Order: sequence, then structure tokens, then C-alpha cells
Amino acid sequence: MEKQLKDAIIAGVEQLYGSAPAESQITLQKTKKEFAGDWTLVTFPLLKLSRKNPAQTAGEIGDYLKENVSIVADFNVINGFLNIVLQQGSWLDTLRKVDADAQFGLVPVTEQSPLVMIEYSSPNTNKPLHLGHIRNNLLGYSLAEIMKANGYKVIKTNIVNDRGIHICKSMLAWQKFGAGATPASVGKKGDHLVGDYYVAFDKAYKEEIKALMADGMSEDDAKKNAPLMLEAQEMLRKWEAGDAEVRALWQTMNQWVYDGFDETYKRMGVDFDKIYYESDTYLVGKEKVNEGLTKGLFFTKEDGSVWADMTDQGLDQKLLLRADGTSVYMTQDIGTASLRFQDYPINKMIYVVGNEQNYHFQVLSILLDRLGFEWGKDLVHFSYGMVELPEGKMKSREGTVVDADDLMDEMVGTATEISKELGKLDGLSQEEIDAICTTIGLGSLKYFILKVDPRKNMTFNPKESIDFNGNTGSFIQYAHARIQSVLRKATELNLSENFDEVQLNDKEIALISALASFPEVVKQAGKEYSPSLIANYTYDLVKEYNQFYHDYSILKEDDEAVRAMRIVLSRNVAKVIKQAMALLGIGVPDKM
Repeated sequence: MEKQLKDAIIAGVEQLYGSAPAESQITLQKTKKEFAGDWTLVTFPLLKLSRKNPAQTAGEIGDYLKENVSIVADFNVINGFLNIVLQQGSWLDTLRKVDADAQFGLVPVTEQSPLVMIEYSSPNTNKPLHLGHIRNNLLGYSLAEIMKANGYKVIKTNIVNDRGIHICKSMLAWQKFGAGATPASVGKKGDHLVGDYYVAFDKAYKEEIKALMADGMSEDDAKKNAPLMLEAQEMLRKWEAGDAEVRALWQTMNQWVYDGFDETYKRMGVDFDKIYYESDTYLVGKEKVNEGLTKGLFFTKEDGSVWADMTDQGLDQKLLLRADGTSVYMTQDIGTASLRFQDYPINKMIYVVGNEQNYHFQVLSILLDRLGFEWGKDLVHFSYGMVELPEGKMKSREGTVVDADDLMDEMVGTATEISKELGKLDGLSQEEIDAICTTIGLGSLKYFILKVDPRKNMTFNPKESIDFNGNTGSFIQYAHARIQSVLRKATELNLSENFDEVQLNDKEIALISALASFPEVVKQAGKEYSPSLIANYTYDLVKEYNQFYHDYSILKEDDEAVRAMRIVLSRNVAKVIKQAMALLGIGVPDKM
């Protein structure tokens, strides 16, 4: 409807003033509640074409629309704002269109659709996934669903940091303190077990530093010369040299971690089409850097290290290979990009990585462009803020990180407790209760994180996230369940869904208008890479429906046509809620 109205306004302005405005000059907004109307046109951008004052321009365009456009019933002018009143029948037509489209708001993907690759998660194999990873995974998965909904082919990828000194720290600690422990022998998920040894390394390392400092060594020297650190560095050298024993241990412990990650990902409801490993990509990166060196794209310093000079771009010089030939993160990212480009015909690349890496991706974009990657210059760094708990920041080395598995357990437990207190689980089987509480708990976690503008830092409060009132996932889920209950009763009573002309009230018009705007919200969320737009749209839709539900009867309405329209309207509100929440990776139960 908005598109139809915009097109009519463009045609009207051209007819009235002899020149067609650009679409960007047509600013339509929902009319404020204190004024009569459905849509408001801001006329100020059109004054250069009309050469008249705002009120005159608005009046002339209003007259044109009323006379020539069937969906326009009336209008009024407030200063330079044209408030347009639509015909009742146009709203009913809109409802019918929404009802007829099972995939309303979603653009179908075709063979010709451009391919976007989205990288998210990016864990290290020395510790389990934590709260920061949860935000990353939820944003990445939701973004993938939103891009699909905008007609893109999507490849979801994960790059696993499975090599380096931090991995060796866990391996060495297990050798020294593990006594042969395995996930099976101690009854613990593999990622948790390996994470324990990362923490154990740090504790033992700190004790060694203390002892060396007590003997008179400076702190910096103690950190460098602590026996554990020297052993870890030696283990890394052996790994890079392909030492059979070290490589075997590395493969075993990494597999423990992968098995643990898989469980967590599955429970979280996220997945990947392709996983890359830094142990593979760093070698490709070194090759690419050496190719760039041969072509004169990079330069060598006296110590043999390889650098990129970006001073002409207002940046500094960037290290790509150390003097001993070992790679840095940037080298690995170049290698990963090269492998991906070989594997897929990528049109757009999106990296979901925290905002502490903004500079890194600015540099990476320039380097990939230099090396000839078509999407290098236009790569998107989906930069998001940090997530903390009310108690403050987390530190993985000290073992104070909020574990992803523990947090999901807590969320499901809290959902169960609150639902029981409110009597929302009465009459359900244990199987139904478990399924519903899992859906509510994880849905609340996801919604609480995704409703926040991704660019902002946020504090996650588990208790606040599960509330059947307010801007929460459980509030929206409950609204969906309530509508499904209404629809089940309508089916049981065999109530008609046929209606022709009915007189709509303001609440019904507001609801149909909200439904009609869903495609535009999906489009905007794709443009801005913002799941929060979807989340907050859904909350507003539910608020609007709840008000309608409170004020008007549905099943007990005496007028058969009105009742039928309200049943169809309710069904489509539920449909859009379900589709919107699916874009956030959130399920909505039919019963609660």
C-alpha cells in the first residue's frame, strides 16, 4: 500500500508541476494519532518543484489524490503536512493480500540471487563458548536469516582458531596436571575440560612469576622466563615443525572441544554451512603475502619481516609476516579469504566480529582489495558492542567467564520456575512442559540480546529477560500462544472466515497497517544489518494486538462478517509474529 501511494504521489506531482520527483523526495510517515489520517506526506522536499508554499502544495496534491486514486478517501492539511485518509476497502484488500501470501514479507531466493557469506562465532579451541560468543552467534545467525529474507543466497561460515600459544597452554597444562583425564572419564563436556586446563595453566604460571620475582627478577623478565611459558613456546615451535607427538595431542584435545561446541551450537539453534580452521588458512595466507611481495604490493624490513605500507590511505604500516616467517592474525584472515573465494562465488562478505576489531577490518579490506579480491573493498564488518553481566566484565584466563551452557541451563530453569508460578503450565504433560520452557528460556535469552542495537554495549540480566509483560521474548511468545488458542476454538466451533465489506475500527486499521509494514521492516533490517529492527517491530505489533484483544471480542462478536474478519486478522498477526521471530532464531509455542 505504501508503494502504491508513493507511486501515485510521484505521478500527481509530475502532472501538477511538470516534473517528476525522485523517490527519495517522497517522505511518507504513519500519521500521528492526534490527527485524522493513515499516512502523512512531508511536502517540504517538493517545494522546489511546486514553487508554492507548503500548505498550498499539500492541498493541491491532496485534491489530486482524492480525485484520481481509488484507495484515497479524504485528506487534511496541517501546515506543510498532508494527512491522507485511505478508503476502508483498501485496508480490507491489504488484509486479504497478507492472508493470501504464506511467505508474506519474505523475498524468494532464486538462482540469480547474489551470494552473501557471513562469518560468525570464531571460537578458540582452548575454552568453551561464553556470553560474548552467544551475542556473536545470535547476531550472525539472525543476520543470515534476514539476508535470506531479502532474497540473498547465504553461506554461513565459522573460522575456528585452533592453533597458537593459547592452544599450547591448555595442552601443556593437561600434560602436567591432567593425569590422563578425558571427557568420558570425568563426565564433562570436552570444551569445558580443555577450558579447565587453560585456567590451570594461568594459575600455575602466575605462581611461577611470583617465585621468580621473589628471587629478584623484574616482572617483565619473570613473565618471559617462567618455565611454563618457555615450555609452551617450545611446544608451539614443535607444532609448527610438525612434531608427531604434539600434533597427535593437539588433534585429540581439539576434537574434544569440537564435540563440545557442536552440542552448544545445536542447543543454541545456530549452524554453519562451512567451517574453516586457522591451522589450514595460515599457510595459504603466507603464500598470498609472498605473492604480494613478489608483485611489489608489500615490502621487507631489515630483519626479514614483511609489511604493508598504508600511509597513502591515512593508516600506518602493518606487519604481515614476522622476521622468523611466522604469521599474524592478518595473514590468517588473508588466507581464509583466499580459500573462501576459491570455494564460493562471493558477492558480499560480512564479518560478525566485536568492535574492538574495527581497525583490523579496515586494514583487511584494503589488503584484500590490493590482492585483487572483488569484494575486498566492500567487505562488511558487522561490528557489535560488548555484552556484560550486572556484576561486570568477564575474564577467561581467571575462569570468571559466564559459560554459554550454564547460562542456557539457567534460562530454561528460570522459565520453568516463572511459568509454574504464573500457572501457565497447568494441564500440560511433562514432555510439553520441558519443550515449552526450553522454547521460552532460550527465546528470552535471544530476544533480550537481539532487541538491542548491535552497535551498542549491553548488560544482560537473566532475570529481567523472562517477563510476560514488557519488551521480552516471553511476552511475544505468550501473545502468539494466546492467538493460537483463539484460532483453535474458532476451528472447533467451525466459524466462518468469509467477509466482504465490514466497517473497521481504528484498532483494526492500526493492526492491518502494522502487518502491511512488515516487508519494509525486513528490507530495512537487511540494509542496516540490524536484527533489533525486527525485534522491536514485533514487540510493537504484539502491543497493538493485545490492546485490540482487550477492547474487542473476537469469538463472541455477534456480527458474523466482523467476527470472520477478526479471526483472519488474528491468524495473520500470529503468522507475522512467527515469521519475524524466526528471523531472530526464536521459536514461538502454540500453547503456553
